[in-house]
Amino acid sequence: MRNILEDIEQARLDHEAMLSDPDPVIRAQKQMLTPLPKRFYKDVTVGAYEAGGFAILLDGKLVNTPLRNKLVLPTEAAAQIVAEEFARQDTHINPADMPATRLVNTAIDGVAAETQAVLEEILRFAGTDLLCYRADSPKELVDRQREHWDPLLDWAATLGANFEVTEGLMHVAQPREALAAFGAHLRMVSDPVALAALHVMTTLCGSAITGLALFKGAINVDTAWKVAHVDEDWTIEQWGEDEEAQARRAWREREIRAADALVRAL
Repeated sequence: MRNILEDIEQARLDHEAMLSDPDPVIRAQKQMLTPLPKRFYKDVTVGAYEAGGFAILLDGKLVNTPLRNKLVLPTEAAAQIVAEEFARQDTHINPADMPATRLVNTAIDGVAAETQAVLEEILRFAGTDLLCYRADSPKELVDRQREHWDPLLDWAATLGANFEVTEGLMHVAQPREALAAFGAHLRMVSDPVALAALHVMTTLCGSAITGLALFKGAINVDTAWKVAHVDEDWTIEQWGEDEEAQARRAWREREIRAADALVRAL
């Protein structure tokens, strides 16, 4: 069977190139010129894989990742999330509409072989965590940060990770003990899909603390998204928001919701 996910991955890269071009005219031209792969399958199902786990089947044939690994997930519920993304494709396959599939591909093809590097990257976020850098004015923003961010720092403290808080952007070195305690909880995440999802949660929230709290279910995805956008929402209230910023934010929100859905399904 033709490895359709190779086409999907290339389409994803093309789509990201479209979004990143600073010239709106060029961006629109790229969108018109770059074709999406056609949907060639009719039925999408989930089936038990002989070596364990659950596979996504297109017309009864097992789907591979871009690196030709088997697209197999540990639970039927997680596999069903990916299968639903394939099923909702229309005449063409749009990778922008498949955030869970892209995350799983990344987990299987990349994260599985580089778990330590991914863990270290998440821990680096903790070393400069968004929640630890506070505004000194205006009072409304200061109060809002305290309201939404302090509870998560208190939660991190229950893990043995007591983070330091500072005002402004001057770097503050976090205590080794805090990072060690936080890192111990990160290392409990061993499944590649779960780790990839935690990485997505961390990067999209700009905060390893928020990401881990969401991952562990200490907060829900709506709360995490609000926490991550305290500063941005305050700025929007003062100055408004443009359409491109709205589109980028909507894109990121879909990504984090897909990651959260996978975590709950594992």
